[in-house]
Amino acid sequence: MQRYILKRLLLIPFTLWGIITVNFAIIQLAPGGPVDYVLAQYRGMNTDAKSQITGTAEVTNSTSSESSSSKYVGAQGVPEDLIKALEQQFGFDKPWYYRYGKMLKDYLCFDFGKSYYRDKSITELIKERLPVSISLGLWSTLIIYLIAIPLGIRKAQKDGSKFDTITSFMIVVGSAMPVFLLAVFFIVFFAGGVYWQWFPLRGLVSDNWDTLTLGAKILDYFRHITLPVLTIVIGGFAGLTMLTKNSFLDEINKQYVLTARAKGVPENKILYGHVFRNAMLIIIAGFPSLLIKMLFTGSLLIEVIFSLNGLGLLGYEAITTRDYPVVFGTLYIFGLLGLVLKLISDLTYSLVDPRINFDRIQ
Repeated sequence: MQRYILKRLLLIPFTLWGIITVNFAIIQLAPGGPVDYVLAQYRGMNTDAKSQITGTAEVTNSTSSESSSSKYVGAQGVPEDLIKALEQQFGFDKPWYYRYGKMLKDYLCFDFGKSYYRDKSITELIKERLPVSISLGLWSTLIIYLIAIPLGIRKAQKDGSKFDTITSFMIVVGSAMPVFLLAVFFIVFFAGGVYWQWFPLRGLVSDNWDTLTLGAKILDYFRHITLPVLTIVIGGFAGLTMLTKNSFLDEINKQYVLTARAKGVPENKILYGHVFRNAMLIIIAGFPSLLIKMLFTGSLLIEVIFSLNGLGLLGYEAITTRDYPVVFGTLYIFGLLGLVLKLISDLTYSLVDPRINFDRIQ
C-alpha cells in the first residue's frame, strides 16, 4: 500500500501541470479577455469614470491618437496608450511562453499572483472564501451520507413495500424540485421573507461576531448555515439513497447471502457483517466527486441566493470578469483537493475491505 501511495503522490504534480497547461491553452484561444472587459467598461462609462480608468492604467500621453485598428474588440475610439498600458498592467505585453513559464514557476512555490481587479493576492482571496465553501461542503456531505445510507439500506430491506414506495415518491419530489426554488421557499417562510424570521438571510456569521461569547458564536454560526445546508441536502441526497439501495439489493440477492440465511445466520449479521462491506465500495467511490461538487460547483447558486462569499462564487465572478489569476488559482486548488480526496477514497477502500490491495495494480 505504501508503494501505491507513493506513486499517487508523485503523479499529483504531473496531473496539476496537465490541468494548468490545458486551461492556459484554452484561455489563449478563447475570445475576449481582461483588456476587452476593461475596454467595454471604458466605452460605457462617463467622462469621470474614463479618467479614473485611464489613471489606473497609467497612461502617460494623454494627447495620443485614438486607436483605429486593434486586435481587441471594442478598441475603436479608445486611446492607443490606454490599450498598451492595459496590456502592460495585465502582463499581455509579454509573449505567451513567457507568461506560461512564469506561471509554472510561481505555482511551484504556491504563489498564485494578484487579482486583476481586487487589491489582494489570490492566496488571501482563497483564505477569505474557503471557510464558507468548507462549511457548506462538509456539513452538506456529512448530512447527506447520514441520511442516504441508512435510508437506502432500509429501502433495500423493505423493497416493494409501502415504506419503499412512499420514500421513493418523497425522494423523487425532493430531487425534482430546483435548488433555487427550495432556497426561495425557505427564505420566504423562515428568513423573514413573508412569514417567520427564524434564520438570518445573509452571510455566514453576524456583523457583531467578534463581540459574541463562544456559545453565542456557535449558535450564530449554525443559525446562518442551516438554510443553505438544508437546501443542498434536500436537493442532493436522492442519488446517493438510490445508489445505496441498488448496491445492497445487488448484494442481498447473491449466493453467499442465501447460503448464510440457509445456515441460520442472523439477518443483522448478514447485512452489516458481510453485505455492508461489499455494497459500500460503490458508495465510497463516489465520495470525492460528491464532496468536490458540494465544496465548489454545487453550492454556487446557494452562495448567490444566501449572499455567501465562497470559492464557487469567487470562481464564477472571475470567469465573468476575465480575472485569469483567480481562475487559474481556484482551478489549481480544485484540482489539488480533488486528487487528494481521490487518494483518500482509495485508502478508504482498503479500510472497508482489506482484501483490496492496490500494490498489485500496475
